[in-house]
Amino acid sequence: MNAVTMRPIGIVKNSNTVTGEIPLWGQEKTVIEVFPGYEGALLRMEEHSHFWILSWFDKARRDLVSVRPERINPDIPEYGVFGIRTPARPNPIALSLVKLDKIERNKLYVIGFDAISDTYILDIKPYYEQDVIFSPRAPFLRPVQFQKRYDYMFKLAINQHQEDCLDLRLAIRMGLIAEQEFGKLNSPDLLLEVTGSRCLGDVLQGLSRARLSNPPRFSFTASNEQNKSIWSRGDKRLSIELKKASASRHNEISDTELFTITIT
Repeated sequence: MNAVTMRPIGIVKNSNTVTGEIPLWGQEKTVIEVFPGYEGALLRMEEHSHFWILSWFDKARRDLVSVRPERINPDIPEYGVFGIRTPARPNPIALSLVKLDKIERNKLYVIGFDAISDTYILDIKPYYEQDVIFSPRAPFLRPVQFQKRYDYMFKLAINQHQEDCLDLRLAIRMGLIAEQEFGKLNSPDLLLEVTGSRCLGDVLQGLSRARLSNPPRFSFTASNEQNKSIWSRGDKRLSIELKKASASRHNEISDTELFTITIT
């Protein structure tokens, strides 16, 4: 077998130094320093908002062909490394989708990069519209810890809505309740009806990946008076309606104080 030689084009600079402490779905800011000689490759990068980063996780194990995603949930069964985004793999090439914050000379400031400081960058590729598969099929890897579940949904919500707002936060809380009852929200037999603001509808559609057809799973009614989502599968129906007086305290109160929740 012929050898493959790669030359890094840059290096990561951030405050993370321990692999096991990298936030799984964080929105932290990271700097990528592009090496001298490659600055010309940054021309017109600011025309894009997101990029795929290919990096070399040199501290990852290379002797494993199957792993259990224990940081997400130790009870999840093993997966072959080609069927999961684990750092451990024969060639520890990492693929990360990041948002570009700004460019300063040879430095890229990006958000959402899951790499420790001094990680080598192999390549940078722009994210295009045709990269989107709105409702893909994938296994349900549900984190045990609530905060990790929240962080995961927050990342999905921001990617969809592009703005952090009150209704985004309310939609995430609704999504977490629905996930507790129904499991994976992107399921072809889970139906969703939303009544409320366009922001609420936008975020809930992003969290559930529910389409209007193929199969029809999503319906939306604009309203200034009500914020409500109804989730259903077969004979089971979950209704989550915001108690208006509680909205401003959403970070401080429980689900039952924030919403009227009905399961039938």
